[in-house]
Amino acid sequence: MLSKYRWWRDAVIYQVYVRSFLDSTGDGVGDLAGVRAGLPYLKKLGVDGIWLSPFYPSPQHDHGYDVADYCDVDPLFGDLAEFDLLMAAARRLGVKVLLDIVPNHCSSEHPWFQEALAAEPGSPARARFHFADGRGPAGGEPPNNWHSMFGGPAWTRVGDGQWYLHMFAPEQPDWNWRNPEVGAEFDRVLRFWLDRGIDGFRIDVAAGLYKHPDLPDSDDPEADARTRDSVNPLAWNQPEVHDVWRRWRATCEEYTARDGRERLLVGEVSVPTAREHARYVRPDELHQAFFFDLLSAPWNADAFRKVISEAMQDIAGTGSTVTWVLNNHDQVRTVTRYGEPATEGSGLGAARARAAALLMLALPGAAYIYQGEELGLPEVVDLPDDVLTDPIFRRTGSRARIRDGCRVPLPWSGQASPFGFTSGAESARPWLPQPEYFAEYATDRALADTRSFWHLYRDGLQLRSALPQLGEGTLRWLDTPPGVLGFVRGDGLVCAVNFGTAPTPSPVSGTPLLSSGPCPAGVLPGSTAAWWISDL
Repeated sequence: MLSKYRWWRDAVIYQVYVRSFLDSTGDGVGDLAGVRAGLPYLKKLGVDGIWLSPFYPSPQHDHGYDVADYCDVDPLFGDLAEFDLLMAAARRLGVKVLLDIVPNHCSSEHPWFQEALAAEPGSPARARFHFADGRGPAGGEPPNNWHSMFGGPAWTRVGDGQWYLHMFAPEQPDWNWRNPEVGAEFDRVLRFWLDRGIDGFRIDVAAGLYKHPDLPDSDDPEADARTRDSVNPLAWNQPEVHDVWRRWRATCEEYTARDGRERLLVGEVSVPTAREHARYVRPDELHQAFFFDLLSAPWNADAFRKVISEAMQDIAGTGSTVTWVLNNHDQVRTVTRYGEPATEGSGLGAARARAAALLMLALPGAAYIYQGEELGLPEVVDLPDDVLTDPIFRRTGSRARIRDGCRVPLPWSGQASPFGFTSGAESARPWLPQPEYFAEYATDRALADTRSFWHLYRDGLQLRSALPQLGEGTLRWLDTPPGVLGFVRGDGLVCAVNFGTAPTPSPVSGTPLLSSGPCPAGVLPGSTAAWWISDL
């Protein structure tokens, strides 16, 4: 029988990208005090918890995903005392707090990596990372042909001639998890934050960590670095990684046994199939892992049905629940993504994004919302080159996969930048420039307009909390016309989405309980989702 403390099984978690959420100091960068100030807003929205992007000491080569100290707060974001205040405020409001932990790699400024650079080849300090001799004349070629996920080779040479591995930027050396010192250090890190009262961890690159012990050449190194579904199998998804998650799960359960409050491990698991994904959420491993297939599915009823069915069969079959996501800090926002090609217009992208939100919130399992998603923010696609900070752009010179456009600071109020994001003067500059049209999406305007994205999300979350048919459970597919997806949850909650642009008869008579756009009785307009209570 499931424990009543398993809040995570159908939780809705809001991803806070700290540097872009709310700035309390006027320096143009969001911080922990800003997160604390925004908690009542998030409570009003109706989320169950928040996931905080990395705020640890870091040189910020990859906006905090290059960690120099895993057990402190970067002064850019505050300090440990401010973190404790944030935890206390979240606890009073009943909001869970997850931290982002980065175990695959650290910062090149981490003390252990600095020690390794100063040490001799073959030393214990270098054994914590992947140092190797090069190939070719005088070792001038990298040890293998692997490519970085951020572009270019996955190896950088140091002064004594050896090379070190970094599957991301050169400033992010990969840990060698075959060295027991690394695992022991992360045990210490987990306990440090668990002792401060957090509710769990979002685990970055959770399918990484272990590399093939021989570091052999890849058959197709360029493909390995191009897409999420073709990551290098020699550096990803190695069998030993599952032992790490069993160890971390045991640590979390140790804390739960003390006070009955279950801690969550949710992984960023990038693997090609739902079946491989399911291996990470077996009962003694991660509680959950993000299911990215819904995020990457094209706007097509058959594609959505396929990925949802596979997830329900393979992932929910482990005893876990599926963790749905449509947006995050690495992806083009749905309003823009679903509006492509651009000739179709931004209105269509917004309508599809609203429909997708209702679909996600009706699915069995947990859901994650990325900040600004509830405002209907589009991707900022016209940032000038000189303000771009993404290491992908610095490494490749290409804008094709850059992530700055979904990380622009949130608009809170007013008609001009900084839109209430920073407490500084009106001339204060957020760390990424906000476009003028952000005024249309500001939080104060969204709260005042009952037709806004914000009210759609708030209403959906309220119904999800109130209706026993929603949340954890199963679904039953309905027979629907081509281009329409429909299913039943529990005792008669029907969700249907019209992926086409032309209206179609709705699968249920009567007025919807909630819809993503105007939806008269008996009709399901194009690019619209709706919920009904029915005896189907």
